[in-house]
Amino acid sequence: MKGFGFAFGLFSVVGFLLWTPLTGLQTLHLGSCVITANLQAIQKEFSEILDTVHSDRCCFLRHLVRFYLDRVFKFYQTPDHHILRKTSSLANSFLIIKKDLSICHSRMVCHCGEEAMKKYNHVLSHFTELERQEAVVKALGELGILLRWMEEMI
Repeated sequence: MKGFGFAFGLFSVVGFLLWTPLTGLQTLHLGSCVITANLQAIQKEFSEILDTVHSDRCCFLRHLVRFYLDRVFKFYQTPDHHILRKTSSLANSFLIIKKDLSICHSRMVCHCGEEAMKKYNHVLSHFTELERQEAVVKALGELGILLRWMEEMI
């Protein structure tokens, strides 16, 4: 009977290891914490949001920059002063982007369509569903996606 339990356990582990690549799950090593996430699905979903607002990306970016300034950088907490300085530097960079986008908006060259607002409200609703610090950390973790999207506009 013990042999059956061992064989079943071994079969389960091997099955999971073979199944994981098929589902798109990837193992993330976060220091001593190890998690699995379907980064392909997350990237695909976020890309679909961004693709649908392609014509409104100036407006969408303007709202996302304000979102990060007003709801993320402002409330991020960590005892690590080095990380706080880096976060402050990021916020300052976003302030410059915000200023430039505001100029475009005031000149009526930063179109805000209904679809961009709908997608931004979708992002905002997911943010407000979480506790503040959880939401802030999650948004910081997703900042890389926004930065890659911004790089695609070069």
